[in-house]
Amino acid sequence: MLWIEAAATFFGILAVWLTVRRNILCWPAGLIQVLLYIYIFFVVKLYSDLILHVVYVFLQFFGWYNWLHGGDDHGVLEVSYLTRWRLIGWICLGLAGTVVWGWGMSRFTDASLPFPDAFTTVMSLVATWLMTKKILDSWLFWIAVDVIAIGVYYYKALYLTCGLYSVFLILATIGYFAWKRALPEL
Repeated sequence: MLWIEAAATFFGILAVWLTVRRNILCWPAGLIQVLLYIYIFFVVKLYSDLILHVVYVFLQFFGWYNWLHGGDDHGVLEVSYLTRWRLIGWICLGLAGTVVWGWGMSRFTDASLPFPDAFTTVMSLVATWLMTKKILDSWLFWIAVDVIAIGVYYYKALYLTCGLYSVFLILATIGYFAWKRALPEL
């Protein structure tokens, strides 16, 4: 499985690097990464991550389309940001989803680390949805996900994936500031 994890790591870094640069090719690179991780998470019994990556397959296509046609007059989408109350709303939704999903995974499966796994799953969905809309604040959610994911993957001895999420953490921080500079003048 090491070569599959290595390939997923490569495509993950490529996808996030392209996303930081606001390059549309981030979506097909992300799709390859997602498909590889579906297999990996099945093998190591991180079911929330597995389900997340199945959903990611569809979000990769949606993001790809939306970045091309989601802007004004169906043109290219520009970077925007959330109001304070919408950001608080997304955070509350993510935390509530984490509690519900984590409880379900702890109660009905043999999932390993159900609540941290649920956090990374739910907040990743929030971050990805916001990313498909090219919203600056998506990077803040990715930063939180990356911090928790590093611990989870280290604990599960997925060291390449742990390294990947460490790189993601750095790229998410860079991405936040790069996208912030790309905001249109208000």
